[in-house]
Amino acid sequence: MAEFDFDVLVIGSGPGGYVAAIRAAQLGLRTACAESRETLGGTCLNVGCIPSKALLHASELFEEAHNGTLAKFGVVTKGLSLDLGAMHGEKDVAVKGLTDGIAFLFKKNKIEWLKGHGKFTGPNTVAVGGKSVTAKNIIIATGSSVTPLPGVEIDQKVVVDSTGALALPKVPEHMVVIGGGVIGLELGSVWRRLGAKVTVVEFLDQILPGFDGEVRKESAKLFKKQGFDIKTSTKVTGVTVKGKKATVTVEPAAGGAAETIEADSVLVSIGRRPNTDGLGLDAIGLQANNRGQIEVGHDFQTSVKGVYAIGDVTPGPMLAHKAEDEGIAAAEFIAGMTGIVNHDVIPSVVYTHPEIAGVGLTEEQAKEKGAIKTGKFPMMANSRAKTIRDTDGFVKVIADAETDRVLGVWMVSSVAGTMIAQAAQAMEFGATSEDIAYTCHAHPTHSEAFKEAAMAVQGKPIHI
Repeated sequence: MAEFDFDVLVIGSGPGGYVAAIRAAQLGLRTACAESRETLGGTCLNVGCIPSKALLHASELFEEAHNGTLAKFGVVTKGLSLDLGAMHGEKDVAVKGLTDGIAFLFKKNKIEWLKGHGKFTGPNTVAVGGKSVTAKNIIIATGSSVTPLPGVEIDQKVVVDSTGALALPKVPEHMVVIGGGVIGLELGSVWRRLGAKVTVVEFLDQILPGFDGEVRKESAKLFKKQGFDIKTSTKVTGVTVKGKKATVTVEPAAGGAAETIEADSVLVSIGRRPNTDGLGLDAIGLQANNRGQIEVGHDFQTSVKGVYAIGDVTPGPMLAHKAEDEGIAAAEFIAGMTGIVNHDVIPSVVYTHPEIAGVGLTEEQAKEKGAIKTGKFPMMANSRAKTIRDTDGFVKVIADAETDRVLGVWMVSSVAGTMIAQAAQAMEFGATSEDIAYTCHAHPTHSEAFKEAAMAVQGKPIHI
């Protein structure tokens, strides 16, 4: 009889968890995954990345038809109207298709789904759904949840978090977004395109914390051009709800006179926090750090032998693709292999329009490490962007001044999220800007802007 019920038990079935479980099963390990949701896929697939992208796409189609963009290309629409119910329905179809797909992959790989909340009760022992199971190795992949704003109650009607903002039954007249980060700007974009007035309140002096400074400034300019009212260096001191309306009280971050903003929808989007509460970490002598994160070694093993952690519960950017790569690596380490994740080359994307993407160091971070050289190319000089009349943005390449090795790439473009993959792969292989500049790119494509930005590092772009 086996000493343990499973070789690997994964707690959580988000992008990190389900990928870790599949990889472990592929490597011949008896694998189970504990998940308390009715469907697999975690926050990302159920109420995060996937449904938000469905609404972003749908709202972009609506805006193109509504604002006359399609008419410029000879596509004339008459009697245009919004069917928000159908839009939500299409979003739900996308979510169901992907969550069902993970359930199929679990069956295909003979992964046992333990339905319930996983909680440690002792070494190698976890309580799930009223029963106790044992595993030689346990991977914590419980993800993150919305960071609450002290004193502000989320009712998912007038004051919503990201989950509630994906399911509003009607387009708000005025939405106030608290937080100028990725999630707030994406969801604010959805409702602005559908007709809402959107005000973004950000405590810091610029939106998109952590992004390249030049990209942050360009993005703010473009969002304002689109009709966003962006209030930076501003803090929210209170939100009161009366009936179906909210009053948001704000004041300068540095202190000063308060003012109020009336809205019929308030989105609280100030970040996310690791899901470590209720895991029973004390039962195995494991303690989260002062940010609620679980510290891990190079093999993703915690300070407790046989217990691993990946994704949003560990330090680093809270990104689904980071969690996926860590899940694969952790499973491979458990199987006696060497898992590989290069945390210096993890791209970030904001799926607004235009999209905003970056990988590696910002210009500010790179300058702190030594001498650099940069190259920049505007999308307005890119033939494909000009052809489709979508010329906002630019591509910037940051390289080491001495070795020419690419340290970071940042871009603002309608297809930046796709283009950034080339930059990440180039950096993974240690490319120089010259390597990229002398790589033939198909014409006419947006990606030529990346080539030209690399050429600009050498001071020799062709089309500007």
